[in-house]
Amino acid sequence: MKTRLPWSVLLALVAGLMTGCQSRPAAVPTAGNPSLRNNCYSLLHQLLNDEKGVGLLRFIKSEAPDVKELVKRIATTCGTGAKLLEKLAQDDPSLHLDDISLPPGELATRAAIAATKQKELLGQSGETFELTLLLTQTEALSYGWHLAEVASLNERNPEQARALAGIGVDLHQLNDEVFALLRSRAFTGTTNTVSAPPP
Repeated sequence: MKTRLPWSVLLALVAGLMTGCQSRPAAVPTAGNPSLRNNCYSLLHQLLNDEKGVGLLRFIKSEAPDVKELVKRIATTCGTGAKLLEKLAQDDPSLHLDDISLPPGELATRAAIAATKQKELLGQSGETFELTLLLTQTEALSYGWHLAEVASLNERNPEQARALAGIGVDLHQLNDEVFALLRSRAFTGTTNTVSAPPP
């Protein structure tokens, strides 16, 4: 019989992830900042390119059908979004997708986090693997939808702003679906893990 993690543990992990990556609240930048615009486009393009490969895990890992289907849709959506940004950059000479512009400490930290996550995912199996995978997706999708939102606020071209907003909506929707799947898994396990109170 499969052992399920208690729903309270799953929700605590999700809550920890959501609060752990928050920083001090910042004001939404004013519209029309070209440097910020290109930086957001570049970071979003990098993220979408990374995420479009998440579906390849199905070739080396066994996932439940609902997880596999959702991860496949995430990969497809991100691949489509990356191609759209490339098309926009091709049509707009002022748009650059290589303006990452992160401080070296941030770059080194991101590389360390990516290496840790890769090691965890490759070394895990079953429900633990699925939990780790879904948690990484909530983090990536939330970051991506906010990048798209900030980029759209700093995009003067209405058509490109709408395209960015569309990417943001797609990523936001997928993030909600991942969270809902995590939540449903957590509550499904309650009957197997919560003991009756002592007499």
